[in-house]
Amino acid sequence: MPSAKRRIAASVAGACLAGIALVSACGFAEAGSGLPPLPAMGPSLRKAVAFQTGEQPGTIIIRKTEKALYLVTSPGEALRYQISVGRDGFGWTGTVKVASKTEWPQWRPPKEMRARQPELPAMVPAGPYNPLGARALYLSRDGRDTLYRIHGTNDPKGVGFDGTSGCFRLTNTDVIDLFKRVAVGAKVVVE
Repeated sequence: MPSAKRRIAASVAGACLAGIALVSACGFAEAGSGLPPLPAMGPSLRKAVAFQTGEQPGTIIIRKTEKALYLVTSPGEALRYQISVGRDGFGWTGTVKVASKTEWPQWRPPKEMRARQPELPAMVPAGPYNPLGARALYLSRDGRDTLYRIHGTNDPKGVGFDGTSGCFRLTNTDVIDLFKRVAVGAKVVVE
């Protein structure tokens, strides 16, 4: 096995022990590469619902206790997406904005997360095994990155729980849909 593939396989093995699947810098898993099979995109858990709010269409409202993200589509209506939210000690509330959006983002665990979990890599390259999944919406407050994201997951069974470090996680299928509908600058209200 070439040394690059050996390093990637070792990184994948170590990261999988930490509950994170990685992708090689070259892209998708190849037969015999030692990488796990490609993760499922997950089902769509999105529903059109009646939703009363004073917020404008295009606004995202996250109701943590419901584990739901609402995208206001018109007066009295929204799309409801099932999400995972921050586990005990990692929940937060407030109003932020979508600062930027990325397809197949790379992931750099914050230093605080790496201090808690030293086995995490400094950076996970973009691709289908990335913990941020297929898309990420980066959240900012007063022009500063909050380090929180609305993102997908390569573990669709992990949606609907209190399990993140403060981010909001959807299935990859749903985050791709949300990504297309939300503009940079959109208001995000976390309740």
